[in-house]
Amino acid sequence: MTDRADQTIKVLRSELDELAALVGGFGADDLARQSGAAEWDVSQVLSHLGSGAEISLAALEGALQGTGSPNFEFIQGVWARWDAMSRAQRAEEVVTANEALVRRFEGLDPKTREDLQVELWFPAPPVDVAGYAGMRLSEFAHHTWDVKVAFDPAATLDPEALDLLIAGGDAFVGFLGKPEGLGGRQATVAVHVTAPERSFGLDIREAVAVVDVPSEPDAVLTAPAEWWLRLVSGRHAPEHTPVTVEITGDAVTLDDLRRIFPGF
Repeated sequence: MTDRADQTIKVLRSELDELAALVGGFGADDLARQSGAAEWDVSQVLSHLGSGAEISLAALEGALQGTGSPNFEFIQGVWARWDAMSRAQRAEEVVTANEALVRRFEGLDPKTREDLQVELWFPAPPVDVAGYAGMRLSEFAHHTWDVKVAFDPAATLDPEALDLLIAGGDAFVGFLGKPEGLGGRQATVAVHVTAPERSFGLDIREAVAVVDVPSEPDAVLTAPAEWWLRLVSGRHAPEHTPVTVEITGDAVTLDDLRRIFPGF
């Protein structure tokens, strides 16, 4: 598990360096652009990434010091401070906040990376460093896409992060999937993703779940792995869907899948 923690922290560093380079070139008009998140401009995405970094660091410090996760009063204070910032301030502060978090991850010794359990600030069991860094990587990668797509409709998730994200993505399917998007119908979908290669099934009944590849699926989805990840997180508009995405079978369409995964 230490190897996974090491790799995740390394990719977090790469993701942060990419975002820092982007933000360093932004002017006022860039920060006001509509982001890939429907209700946020670019600066609001940066605000979310900045406040998230501070809260994540507080939880990590709580695990290291034995004081537990941050309380809701602390979290509300962080949100309020970032909400009150100007767009320019958010751009200035987001890199600093995330640098502090990534450096704290990088400073953990091998034993701590192996043994530490981080108590979360929402209802969920504690997670190890690999899992905690993986949660942050997923959040950071998807919201960095929200920033990039404001300037490039064909933007993709960072290829360096895909192996880690696809390996840890199953847990989000049940949480984010809304079976009512299929209008009361039930279906199984065989999913084949590329770069990295993986095949699995999607079971859509009372809940949405990743299962083994069904022998007789109602539909077959073939897509790049990075688009599958964006589908699950709701970043799947037709204008951001590559031509290589294909679904066969009459039971489920791409628009059905978009309704099943509306995003957050």
